[in-house]
Amino acid sequence: NEILCSKPQDDVDTAATRQLTVQMMQNPQILAALQERLDGLNGSPSGYMESLPKVVKRRVNALKNLQVKCAHIEAKFYEEVHELERKYAALYQPLFDKRSDIVKAAYEPTDEECEWKADEEEELTVSKQDEMKEKAKLEEEKKDEEKEDPKGIPEFWLTVFKNVDLLSDMLQEHDEPILKHLQDIKVKFSDPGQPMSFTLEFHFEPNDFFTNTVLVKTYKMRSEPDENDPFSFDGPEIMCCTGCTIEWTKGKNVTLKTIKKKQKHKGRGTVRTVTKTVPNDSFFNFFTPPEGKRESDEDTEAVLAADFEIGHFIRERIVPRAVLYFTGEAIEDDDDDTEASVCSVQEGEEEADEENDPDYDPKVRAPLLTHIHPPSKDL
Repeated sequence: NEILCSKPQDDVDTAATRQLTVQMMQNPQILAALQERLDGLNGSPSGYMESLPKVVKRRVNALKNLQVKCAHIEAKFYEEVHELERKYAALYQPLFDKRSDIVKAAYEPTDEECEWKADEEEELTVSKQDEMKEKAKLEEEKKDEEKEDPKGIPEFWLTVFKNVDLLSDMLQEHDEPILKHLQDIKVKFSDPGQPMSFTLEFHFEPNDFFTNTVLVKTYKMRSEPDENDPFSFDGPEIMCCTGCTIEWTKGKNVTLKTIKKKQKHKGRGTVRTVTKTVPNDSFFNFFTPPEGKRESDEDTEAVLAADFEIGHFIRERIVPRAVLYFTGEAIEDDDDDTEASVCSVQEGEEEADEENDPDYDPKVRAPLLTHIHPPSKDL
């Protein structure tokens, strides 16, 4: 029985599978069952260690002490990676600045800069090219009749946000007119010798909603093993984050809403209408995270965990590859990665089923895939 690990040929089946996966992952009972299964698999003692002779356990403790030293070396490795990120951020920044200038119409790219060679599979036939040229000509004539040509790339960052599920889930309809004024997002790393951190800077053109020209969000990180649990170290960890105060124009604060509630007087029985200001769902709540660290109460920790994921995603994916999220190409790549991950999980499940099959002979089929792993740092 061969295991085929490739994209389904039928697009309908792919869509149905994806929809089913989403529905399953949104089901609390299924998630709870999966978590229970994972909890049962991870770290479950086999009793083997307890059966070892005392002299062997003593040597195992020596190996654990070596593993702790490995964790501290790994922490130093990530500190140097952070230094490299800072170094190369300075090399990327002129390119990102030019991207920003094009988006906000501060710079008009030359014909040479605008020339883009399509991939072979994207090349059009001659007839199709002629059709596209004619269509483009009509569009150009229509544009000439318009009073104003669009400047730069309108709604660039808003489109990026709307194309990415992680970010579009945060957007409300009342956020969109504001994000149309977003001109750039920059990542700034902490200075040499300072504690590890990074800051996201959201640059806005003058608008009617707030007076800030830049909104900032800073994430402070730690790259050292926990003394109480050194084996849990798996790279830099975001410990806390701080936002900024948005100077809203009167009546324009989309993070608050006014509601009217009727109250009945207990004694007289009269009814009065009370007006209250309450929090409102908005992307701009991103800049007022809850105060606390990862060790806070469960609710705060959950909110911060989601916040950290968003901040990390903006830093690692959105800012470096913004144009590909604008066009949707990066989203297709992310979908491919997801399908590959699902395929890998399915392969593991099928292999487990085969091993439980009394008629299964592992010699009949050679493995189709070879997984290459980096050298392990575990002893």
